[in-house]
Amino acid sequence: MDRGVAKLGGLLETSRQAVIFTGAGISTESGIPDFRSPGGFWTRHAPIYFDEFLTSEAARRETWRRRFSMDETLKAARPNRGHVAVAELIRRGTAQTVITQNIDGLHQAAGVPADRVIELHGNTTYAACLDCNARYELEPIRAAFERDGTLPRCTRCFGLVKTATISFGQQMPLEAMREAERATRHCDLFLAMGSSLVVYPAAGFPRLAKECGATLVIINREPTELDDIADLVLHRPIGETLGQAAGIQ
Repeated sequence: MDRGVAKLGGLLETSRQAVIFTGAGISTESGIPDFRSPGGFWTRHAPIYFDEFLTSEAARRETWRRRFSMDETLKAARPNRGHVAVAELIRRGTAQTVITQNIDGLHQAAGVPADRVIELHGNTTYAACLDCNARYELEPIRAAFERDGTLPRCTRCFGLVKTATISFGQQMPLEAMREAERATRHCDLFLAMGSSLVVYPAAGFPRLAKECGATLVIINREPTELDDIADLVLHRPIGETLGQAAGIQ
């Protein structure tokens, strides 16, 4: 074990109120592409903004087509060593909260209780009514869409149904942002992993943690804009690094 990983291990041993913040980098190790990197989805497809989804049937149809085109990749993805390590740190009481920019549900699949995961950008594994928030599973929606192009409507209020993600131009979830801020202000260790830390407001949480006196650790393959204020920076794979530091195979 190298010095950096050993130092992280020591920080994990003494922490009792850690916050774990994750971005796309933890899920790329499970085979889910990073949408924002060069060659990623958003460099090849123009984003569909939320107001377009609301006002244009064509935009809604394209949004659902894109979502279902990702189905096989998402269904094949499994939690990796990094996700398992995060779940174990929650179980041990080392960490109390996971704040994630990811929409894949892999933290919950790894065993993190849903009430410990704050999803800043929502979740793409199910859908919800934009008016009454009724939840809908995706398989029936896909079957109807592929059968005759049916676009989903809420059976309760006839509102528009979309995946439970935050689209471009859509307001961030206020309660999730409040919960994330509360957890960040009270943590003793803030561990940011797999995020370039350039997408705001989410990227503001590591800086807030540091300002509130927490130790800031960044694990990311590439340098980030906050490396200069972090107490420990490890440019390494997440699963291997966190697994070693936490003693998790």
